[in-house]
Amino acid sequence: MRAVIQKSFGGPEVLELAERDKPAPLGGEVLVRVHASGVNPVDVAVRSGDYRLLGEPPFGVGWDISGVVEEAGPGARFKVGDEVFGMPFFPRAATGYADYVAVPSRQVARKPATLDHVQAAAVPLAALTAWQGLVDAARVAEGQR
Repeated sequence: MRAVIQKSFGGPEVLELAERDKPAPLGGEVLVRVHASGVNPVDVAVRSGDYRLLGEPPFGVGWDISGVVEEAGPGARFKVGDEVFGMPFFPRAATGYADYVAVPSRQVARKPATLDHVQAAAVPLAALTAWQGLVDAARVAEGQR
């Protein structure tokens, strides 16, 4: 399968297309055929080396994904053909800029039918950030505005 990796820190030019083995899902995981990946400020900071979240390269990049379950490991919450989106493995390397990603099924959700894959891949980190700001930090409760 194809996957985007980086072997050094820098601008977009350090990203390389590489051939990798297609991952196999373990128990509780799903293999997602990625249809779209999101790009966030954290991706840029990690790529540039400004935020050394993943240590030193080489590593795969990308977290926000949307795609279709191609294979389900034992005990996974989804079945083959389900459309899902999520932010697998953050803050570890997820290699979401790839044809496939094996991910714990609890780290993805069913993709809303009203969103296409590109739109859904733009949601996970932005939605989590909003949730943490409103619920965890501001403690906004039901009925409040």
